[in-house]
Amino acid sequence: MLDLDRLRALNAVAEYGSVSAAADVLGITTSAVSQQIAKLERETASRLLERSGRGVRLTDAAHLLVRHAERILAQVAEAEADLEAQRGSVVGRLSVAAFPTAARGIMPRVLSDVAVRHPQLTTRLFEADPKVALPQVQRGEYDLAIVHDWADSPLPIPDGLEKAPLVDDPAEIVLPEGHPLAGEPSLELAALAEERWISAPPGDICQVWLTQSLRRSGVEPEIVHYSAEYPTQLALVAAGLGIAILPRLGRGILPPAVVTVPVRPVLMRHLYVVWRAEASRRPAVQAVVAAMRAAVATVEEARLANASSAASRTDSAK
Repeated sequence: MLDLDRLRALNAVAEYGSVSAAADVLGITTSAVSQQIAKLERETASRLLERSGRGVRLTDAAHLLVRHAERILAQVAEAEADLEAQRGSVVGRLSVAAFPTAARGIMPRVLSDVAVRHPQLTTRLFEADPKVALPQVQRGEYDLAIVHDWADSPLPIPDGLEKAPLVDDPAEIVLPEGHPLAGEPSLELAALAEERWISAPPGDICQVWLTQSLRRSGVEPEIVHYSAEYPTQLALVAAGLGIAILPRLGRGILPPAVVTVPVRPVLMRHLYVVWRAEASRRPAVQAVVAAMRAAVATVEEARLANASSAASRTDSAK
């Protein structure tokens, strides 16, 4: 009988093109993936991987097996969902993907809440960009994913997935404290035509959105620095090396040398949680989605409390 974990390993190698990439996705070592493939080769009496330069390629037998594996793994996931729904218990394992700011701004509260309320459920968090996470949820590699898009740049949701809105996250312009426009109540993007910009890395969903938004306002952005991390972008702005547009979620406490100004008209990022349609019946999925909704309801309140606390500490130090 074919082992499901070994089929998952082969399927991941086929999807991501290497043993190391498959290991990263599955959350195990490259050695463990190689061992799973070797055992599967013995089970099937077939050579499944061959060396190709520095990597590997699938044999004809492996391609045949992968086509079956995709269907088998999908059917297993559906069967597990049906069993959980019948039991009505929040048990088992659940994997959640979230882009970095949601992983930092939402998921710690979610994971803590789920651990207390549902101790028989094991939940694992993985950081993943929405464009990567969506097909992985579709294939069953993740059970849930928090993704985002912008009102003027919607993210297509693949067939077979369902989504639920979590929160709308406004973006603000981040300026050095001494910037001539720092005291404005709000700013249009067209007023920033001569600025130097700090952005997410090229190809990132936020970098693409920033470039498109500025160009729609008649601004050809001069991006001088790239960073995937908000704290790094904020540090660069604080040093006077450029300006940025950042959503509130996951931004944390602002450095004292920067200020934020609302964008006019408002730029809003929409956050969703997505899952496979057949998983809707799983009590575990329902429980984690409920925990996410509860968490985002308090995110802004916690952010304002932290900002107030930081301001008080600064005043006390003076």
